[in-house]
Amino acid sequence: VQLQASGGGLVQAGGSLRLSCTASGRTFSSYAITWFRQAPGKEREFVAGIVRTGGTTSYADSVKGRFTISRVNAKNTVYLQMNSLKSDDTAVYYCAAAFRLTWTRDDYEYWGQGTLVTVSS
Repeated sequence: VQLQASGGGLVQAGGSLRLSCTASGRTFSSYAITWFRQAPGKEREFVAGIVRTGGTTSYADSVKGRFTISRVNAKNTVYLQMNSLKSDDTAVYYCAAAFRLTWTRDDYEYWGQGTLVTVSS
């Protein structure tokens, strides 16, 4: 499966953005999809993930209550709605696919190219 992340940009603190991860191929619904992010000088970290059916989601504590992940399998797309953005959310955001939802970066074989989110304070 090939993934493409989009929707990043520059936003003021307190604002919102919605990221999209669009996949090619007919097997999109076979994969859990997760968003990771990497800030300058830091390791790539788990942000949010959603299982194949969309029935279960998982969030990092740092974004819980502010970010919402969802998917529309008919559109081969996963969304990450980001509200109440903070300067600490500034990072390149990547979507990734795996057969099961995990928080471990190395479990993910397929990655999108990343989209930059910059939050100004």
